[in-house]
Amino acid sequence: MTVLLWAAGTLAIAGEVSLGVAANFTDTTRDLIKRFEADTGHRVSASFGSTGKLYAQIRNGAPFDVFMAADARRPELIERDGAGVRGSRFTYARGRLALWSPTKDAFSSGEVYLEEQSFARLAMANPKTAPYGLAARQVLEHLGLWQPLQTKLVRGDSIAQAFQFVVSRNAQAGFVAMSQVIAWEAALTPEERGTLWQIPQRLYQPIDQQVILLAHGADNDAARSWMAFLQSEAAMAIIRDYGYDIGQTTAE
Repeated sequence: MTVLLWAAGTLAIAGEVSLGVAANFTDTTRDLIKRFEADTGHRVSASFGSTGKLYAQIRNGAPFDVFMAADARRPELIERDGAGVRGSRFTYARGRLALWSPTKDAFSSGEVYLEEQSFARLAMANPKTAPYGLAARQVLEHLGLWQPLQTKLVRGDSIAQAFQFVVSRNAQAGFVAMSQVIAWEAALTPEERGTLWQIPQRLYQPIDQQVILLAHGADNDAARSWMAFLQSEAAMAIIRDYGYDIGQTTAE
């Protein structure tokens, strides 16, 4: 059914769809848009930001057709409050958290690096607005380092800003999305790449990223076509290439 719905979009009159997308999914979304527009003729506009801020914008009437969050909680709240189309919510990706430094051989063990605190600043996203920031806090709490590291933490409004803190070397390392590292280092040689610790899943709660069709896009054929496209093999292949897991696709 998903394939049929997506394919049907290629036969319909081209439309437009507006997305509100979690910042960690920026590069992935841009590649998805290229494929979707080429296959369907529909046009896509996307606004990127922290899940918490996008959620607030939607609650205040932002005219998005689709909300692609970095958690499951906000889409569930939107569905419950009637701002989203009931039954349209599903998990489109499971994110991976990483500790990353653009400096080669910055550490041999990420856990030891954090414990030794041999850095001036450590970047992370705001746990209150960004699910990846919440995951970073969970890691530090699990390691008993949340309070000891308070004076060294620099918080970005979104995971995109946290990543920029590290790239610009305003922080020596940071908690980022694995997808960001993959996108950044894709064109670099092994000698140019930084140091990465793929944080074990046991240290933080799963980052199940859910999407929901918003009430604003309920009658938008292009928006419904985008929702179907996200569940296609073509889209899932792109999502996997950016380091995401593809798990259960239907919301409970």
